[in-house]
Amino acid sequence: MAEHDHDHEHENDETEGVDDEELERAARRLVALSRIRQYGDSALRMKAREVEQFDEELARLVERMTSLMHEAQGVGLAATQVGVLRRLFVFVDDGEDRVLVNPVVTPVGDDTEVEDEGCLSLGPVRVPVERAVRVQLEAKDAAGEPVSLSLEGIDARVVQHELDHLDGVLLLDRTDAESRRDALSQLRPRLVLTS
Repeated sequence: MAEHDHDHEHENDETEGVDDEELERAARRLVALSRIRQYGDSALRMKAREVEQFDEELARLVERMTSLMHEAQGVGLAATQVGVLRRLFVFVDDGEDRVLVNPVVTPVGDDTEVEDEGCLSLGPVRVPVERAVRVQLEAKDAAGEPVSLSLEGIDARVVQHELDHLDGVLLLDRTDAESRRDALSQLRPRLVLTS
């Protein structure tokens, strides 16, 4: 899931160090995004399989995904977004990196809210999506230990978004028809006519 617009508190700072730092951060983000599957990639529509082995390979995948999520300036990343059809995702929970393997998310209560969501796999597209306000999450961590989280607000929204990825569902599938049309017009490649 993509982070909300960033505060640019140093935007008017004329020092060279800040400009170089911002340029480097932007370049790292572009490189990271190039390693994340983008809309149209078939992996984004596939359902992920349960993770059965909690081994070194899984630990390396988790490390790579966590690094990519941060470099891409996101708040969550599902394995399907890096072309791995395994049921796991990483996300930032109150400043802490979390790994959730074989997650099960259950809405708590009937309260929902509609908020604009973005996605690292959908470029600049942001559309309104209705989600449960509170959820209970049961999963395993990267070592196979049980994890149980009660989440609300943005954290609940992020885990629902990432769980959708593991089921081959995109936020385009959860928005209204007009927002979907607008989003698809941004995502479709433009026809270029040459003479």
